[in-house]
Amino acid sequence: MASSRCILALDQGTSSTKGVLFGLDSVVRGVASVPVDLQSPHAGWVQQDPEQIYQSALAAAEQLLEANPGVEVAGLAITNQRESALAWDPETGKPLSAMLGWQDRRTADRVAEFTDAQRARIREITGLPLDPMFSALKFAWILDQIDPDRSLARAGKIALGTVDSWLVYRLTCEHVVEVGNASRTQLLSLETGDWSEELLELFNLPAIALPAVVGSDHQTEVCAEGALKGLPILGVLADSHAALFAHYASSGSAVKATFGTGSSVMALSNVIAAEDSGLVSTVAWGTEGHVVKAVEGNILSSGSTVVWLGELLGKSAGELAVLAESRAPEGVSSGAVNIVPAFGGLGAPWWDVNAKALVEGMTLGTDAADLSLSAFEAICLQIEDVLAAVETVTGQPVPVANLDGGPTANHWLMQLMANLSQRRVSVSAIAELSAVGVAVFAARAAGLASELNLAANENYQPKVEASMANARKTNWDAAVARARFNPSSK
Repeated sequence: MASSRCILALDQGTSSTKGVLFGLDSVVRGVASVPVDLQSPHAGWVQQDPEQIYQSALAAAEQLLEANPGVEVAGLAITNQRESALAWDPETGKPLSAMLGWQDRRTADRVAEFTDAQRARIREITGLPLDPMFSALKFAWILDQIDPDRSLARAGKIALGTVDSWLVYRLTCEHVVEVGNASRTQLLSLETGDWSEELLELFNLPAIALPAVVGSDHQTEVCAEGALKGLPILGVLADSHAALFAHYASSGSAVKATFGTGSSVMALSNVIAAEDSGLVSTVAWGTEGHVVKAVEGNILSSGSTVVWLGELLGKSAGELAVLAESRAPEGVSSGAVNIVPAFGGLGAPWWDVNAKALVEGMTLGTDAADLSLSAFEAICLQIEDVLAAVETVTGQPVPVANLDGGPTANHWLMQLMANLSQRRVSVSAIAELSAVGVAVFAARAAGLASELNLAANENYQPKVEASMANARKTNWDAAVARARFNPSSK
C-alpha cells in the first residue's frame, strides 16, 4: 500500500540537521534532530564544520530508520540552509575549508572594491545585490586562503559548493547543485539558468571548481556506505523554497514568511525586482524545461535577535517571550524602546551593509520586559516591511501572511504579527514544513504521490486599530533611519 511507503527528508539547518519520515499518505511518521555547532572565531565570522554537517545528516537518518524498523523508504529528499559555502578535495571528499555560513560577514570590506557598474551588472544577471550573504564572495575568500593563484582550482583539485552540493557529493560522489540553491550563489544567470561566465571571471572563480547546475528533481543514487546506500535522492530544494512549495501545494498560496534565525519572505512571481525595490529575484525551483521564479526579501537577524538578547540578559527565549507578553498582552506597544538588529548591516528591504545595530529610547525605568518586547516587535516589523515591498513589486495585495518556522508556535507572537501588519496571519500546522515540502516535491517528481492533505492552518485576525499599528510602524521607521545614518558616507 502507498500509505506504508515514506520519503526520508533531511533538513540541514543552521543549528541542527533534522530527519523526517513523511508517509505518502501525508502523515509524518517520525522526526529526529541532531544539533550542529556554530562557530564565530572573529567578529562578523560565522562558520561550521563541514564534516560535522555531513555526519549529522547520517545520524538523523539512522535514528529515524532505527526507530521505525521495517519502514519502506521510497527515496530521499534534501532541503538545506542556503548561501553557505565551502571547498573540498574532489578526490578524497575531505573539506579544505570551514563552511562559511550565510550570516558570515567577513567579506563585507570586499563589496567596496566593486564599481557601481559592476554591482549593477551583477544585479542585472543574477537578480541579487552584491552582498556578503551570497556565496560568490565566500567562494572567492576561500580560494584566496587555499589557492591564491587559482592553479589548484583550475587543475580540478578543488571543489566548491553550497550545503546541498556538499551533502549530495558525500552521498553520491556527484558534484552538482540544485538550481534554486545555485541562484543564491550570485553566480547564476536568471536568463540561462546556468553559471555566468562573465561573473565567474569577475569573482575570479574557475568554472571547473563549481558544481554542475541541475534541476530540483535531479535523481541520483546514494553510494556511500551505511543505511542509506542504494536509496535514490528524488529531490532537493533550499529550505525557504521548500517551505514555499509546501504552502503553495497545500493552499495555493504564493506568498510566505519563515520565522527562524533569519527570515525569508518569498512570493512566486515572474516580475524581476528592481534594484530600488528592496527585494531580490531568485529561482524557487526548477524541473527540466521549466523554471519557477520568485521575489524574496531576506532578513538577516530575526530569531537571532532574541538569542542575542537572551545571552545578554541571561534568559532563555521562552523567558523573554513571557516578559514581552507581560509588557504588551494585547500585542502592540507605544514603541518607547526600539532594537534595530543591524548586527551585520540590514538585509531586505534596505540592503544596507553600513547600517549599525542600535537600542534606543531607554530610560532609567527601562527593564528586561521592555527590551524583550522590542526584540520580538523587531522580528514582526521587519517581516512587515518586506511584505509591503512584495505588494509594491508584484502589484498584488497580500491580505494573508502565510507563516511557518519554530517561533510560530508562540500564539502571542502570531497575534503581535497580525496586529502590527494589519493582515490575517495563517500559521502552518506542520512543525517541519521545509522537510515536508521537499518530501512532497520529491514524491510528486518521482510520480509517487500527487496530493498533499495537511491539517488546517491556525488563523489570527488583527485585534487593534490600524491607527495604533501605523503609529508603531512610523516609530520603527524612524529608528531604522537612524540605524542607517552614516555621516562618514555623506
